Amino acid sequence: MSAFSRRDLLRVGLFGSATLATAGLLGGLSGCSAEGPANGFIMLRDSDLPLLRRVTHVVLQGAVPGAKMPAAVQGTLHNLDQGLAHVSPALYRQVAQLFDLLALPVTRGPLTGIWSGWEQADGEAIEAFLERWENSSLALLRQGHAALLQMIQMAWYGRPESWQHCGYPGPPSI
Repeated sequence: MSAFSRRDLLRVGLFGSATLATAGLLGGLSGCSAEGPANGFIMLRDSDLPLLRRVTHVVLQGAVPGAKMPAAVQGTLHNLDQGLAHVSPALYRQVAQLFDLLALPVTRGPLTGIWSGWEQADGEAIEAFLERWENSSLALLRQGHAALLQMIQMAWYGRPESWQHCGYPGPPSI
């Protein structure tokens, strides 16, 4: 694997900064970033939920029986929301920028390949988006992939119903 030259590093940094600035600007203009929390949530906004519901559903496939999937997704989103309520304001702003970038049609389509919206995206399209970001030559997209999956997985594995699937007996009783 070849090392990045200084010029390549500057290009990636400029592209990443421009992308986040554009998402932030567009999010601010569309009211995304100023949006308050969704009903029943502390931090997650209505604009975040379609993305998170669909991606969480894909991430949990194989770990959750089909009939239990809606409750597992909803519970995972509430755990994620609780976790975001306890991060620093600076970290939450970065997470909100990632969600804005993925929610806005002008950035969502070109960056993810999901053109019609998260509600209409099928599992294969979401898996293709996740794979594309995981294997991207751009560090910013790889970091976005890692952040998105880690948040969802931490929220899921913090739930007692996930423990049996991975063989964890739960914390010892005191």
